[in-house]
Amino acid sequence: MATLEGRNISAWFGDHQVLDRVSLTMPAGVVTSLIGPSGCGKSTYLRILNRMHELVPSASLAGEVLLDGEDIYDPARKLVDARKDIGMVFQKPNPFPAQSIYDNVVAGLKLTGTRASRDEKDELVESCLMKAGLWKEVKDRLRAPGAGLSGGQQQRLCIARSLAVRPRVLLMDEPCSALDPTSTRVIEETMLELAHEVTIVIVTHNMQQAQRVSQQCAFFLAAQGTPGAIVEHGDTDAMFADPIDPRTFDYVNGRFG
Repeated sequence: MATLEGRNISAWFGDHQVLDRVSLTMPAGVVTSLIGPSGCGKSTYLRILNRMHELVPSASLAGEVLLDGEDIYDPARKLVDARKDIGMVFQKPNPFPAQSIYDNVVAGLKLTGTRASRDEKDELVESCLMKAGLWKEVKDRLRAPGAGLSGGQQQRLCIARSLAVRPRVLLMDEPCSALDPTSTRVIEETMLELAHEVTIVIVTHNMQQAQRVSQQCAFFLAAQGTPGAIVEHGDTDAMFADPIDPRTFDYVNGRFG
């Protein structure tokens, strides 16, 4: 596990600024939830944390992202190392459609240049699928296409795929928004179990989910015509029960957003 810290992060798409000097420490072994209305920069902030923001041609940023004190944007640091240390699970499940369940899990090894024997791959597949809460459901059909699974199973397969390269941090961008309540519950249980071995940061629009899965919460807001910023952050229970800023109170109680 590792502590992830964003320092004075500002971000732009072309001339449009979407984040303004956002600083947040995401402690090791803690689930941190990022909440706030659509368009306030939460997902952009998340993508900056593992260098996905720079994939957009018009995108630019300022500030630092530190993984246990080391800047992941340091020119001497390889991009593949940053992505290996800081994994990402997206809103929509995206298993590789032409690959089996087994091959989906080990796909990251090839991408990161990690060598492994067949026995090591077998152990890794079983271990990661168990951690993702999927092993019992698929252990007898590992060679079946990953795209043939249900939506909730596909999302857990993507979690297993991320875990296979042994990340220190796992970023999750609304991982349950496209899932039914039963699948959502399983994903949330998986997150709580994984928090013992990997630092998790989750973007969610579901206030109840933020309360259920996170110990720390950050509330993002973009006022009219201004870039996104953090209004308040701290202990999740305190943020929901007794927030400092009235805007936080109004948001978590459903008065806007």
